[in-house]
Amino acid sequence: MSEPILSIKGLTKVYGSGQEALKGVDLDIMPGEIFALLGPNGAGKTTLISIVCGIVTASGGTVTVAGHDNRTHFRAARTLVGLVPQELTTDAFETVWATVSFSRGLFGKPRDDKKIEDILRRLSLWDKRKAKMMELSGGMKRRVMIAKALSHEPALLFLDEPTAGVDVELRRDMWEMVRKLRADGTTVVLTTHYIEEAEEMADRVGVIRQGELVALGDKAELMQRMGKKTLKIALDEPLATVPPELDEWGPVLEDDGYTLCYRFDSHAETTGIGGLMRRIDTLNLGYKDLSTQQSSLEDIFVSLVHGERDAA
Repeated sequence: MSEPILSIKGLTKVYGSGQEALKGVDLDIMPGEIFALLGPNGAGKTTLISIVCGIVTASGGTVTVAGHDNRTHFRAARTLVGLVPQELTTDAFETVWATVSFSRGLFGKPRDDKKIEDILRRLSLWDKRKAKMMELSGGMKRRVMIAKALSHEPALLFLDEPTAGVDVELRRDMWEMVRKLRADGTTVVLTTHYIEEAEEMADRVGVIRQGELVALGDKAELMQRMGKKTLKIALDEPLATVPPELDEWGPVLEDDGYTLCYRFDSHAETTGIGGLMRRIDTLNLGYKDLSTQQSSLEDIFVSLVHGERDAA
């Protein structure tokens, strides 16, 4: 098994105000994966990224990038990392070409026009290479920020809320772009509070809440381990209320009384479905369809953020 490209151990951060932004975070990111760090605003996502990128100093713990400690071997570690921040900060009067080329030079990389051209073409920016930053749309500026971050050929790219404030079409373009980056061998870590972003793109998902990593795993495994299932029973006739004979299962009515919904744990020894259906038959409740639905990442995220951790 390959070594992690990023290894975070016992990372803590306490700001001067006394705010504890990170509380002993442990996280390994493997080469070539797309990892999504989910969490509400203020959960610690940006603080974590800022420490890895050397912008903020940790209070405790270690960060290692491809074997380089980012404190004792800062330059070697930082050169391997690219960062696309939330804020679009560029010189309005510079051209796209100059902006990206200058960023490469900042990392001590020799001039390489072919490399810059490759990056601009990959991000559909080649036709805009002579345009001034002030002439670009918000979506194009976002692409330039990614080009800047890629200019020194990092092995690990951080995208901090990459699609915040962009329209749905551009968001899908961004997703496609991230997949291409991974195909080119770049490891991608993105922070987001858009559930569909993680569900669409990530191989693994971590959920951070109040500075703690409260869940971590393969996306499908996380959904299976922490998600409940819902049995939906489509009734022939609508019910005004749930019959008291069904109280022990606690089902709820939806669709104006036409659907009876029962939540269950698919990993439990007994799901209770058999008993519920037998009781429904004895009550002569007619139904025309049965279906089960897996909890989405959204449901899991909401329960985790509110602290209702699944015991599984």
